[in-house]
Amino acid sequence: MPGEGLDARKMPGHWLLARLGKRVLRPGGLELTHRLLAALDIQSGDSVVEFAPGLGVTARLTLNQHPASYTAIERDELAAGNLRILLKGARQKCLMGSAENTGLPASTATVVYGEAMLTMQGLSQKQQIVREAFRLLQPGGRYGIHEMCFVPGNLDEDIKNAVEKGLSEVIHVGARPMTVKEWCALLEAEGFRVEHEATTPMHLLEPIRLVHDEGIFGAARFIWNLLHDKNARARVVAMRKLFKKHEAHIAAVMLVAVKPKISPITDDSVDSSRLCACSQPILSTTA
Repeated sequence: MPGEGLDARKMPGHWLLARLGKRVLRPGGLELTHRLLAALDIQSGDSVVEFAPGLGVTARLTLNQHPASYTAIERDELAAGNLRILLKGARQKCLMGSAENTGLPASTATVVYGEAMLTMQGLSQKQQIVREAFRLLQPGGRYGIHEMCFVPGNLDEDIKNAVEKGLSEVIHVGARPMTVKEWCALLEAEGFRVEHEATTPMHLLEPIRLVHDEGIFGAARFIWNLLHDKNARARVVAMRKLFKKHEAHIAAVMLVAVKPKISPITDDSVDSSRLCACSQPILSTTA
């Protein structure tokens, strides 16, 4: 398991949860992942690229759609090794690399997606990853994200800073969510047109979500492991307390955007001031 050997008091929160037996680590759970995949509408003719597949939960769902090709880009060697066990077809592969610079040829994918990875990046890294997705996609291709978001859209900056600080302290990874409007603007600043949006509460560690995502036996395994690991239990309790404390301010969002057949971006430089508002209407309603 990724993070194996690390002290439970210090390891990144997502790998701690994985070590305890949690398999669904996305902020909106399986519900939002299913909505993401439904909006991406992966077909047998699609060439799919997934950024940071992690434990491979979404990869399994994607492979069940039998796309023409599937390529994962993963920087963690253990996660990549685990994912490769799932890959059986000649056009299914997992490459070591970063989402900022995959090394894949331009305009060769019809679907690109990544979950729970942009939130952990700074603005510059977020822009680079979205720009790389745009480069990989053919005109008309779809790009999907599933991330944490701030709510409501006009949330005070001081509250945002307090939430970011708290998240980073308890999960031991920098966490920089954005409002839905800011996520939209991030995609649009790189040339995408947002077409689908959905949000759901950030209930990653709530009992109902736990059972829904992991199943009864998976949830029981997680609780059993939690009860028998004092240091891990203290970390998870701290995470859940923080999520509850800020439940009015954090949620999960999925967006699916399309690369226009004629790109509006003609200059590689992007004005970060455009990240203040969506410039295009969102075509679907928020869940």
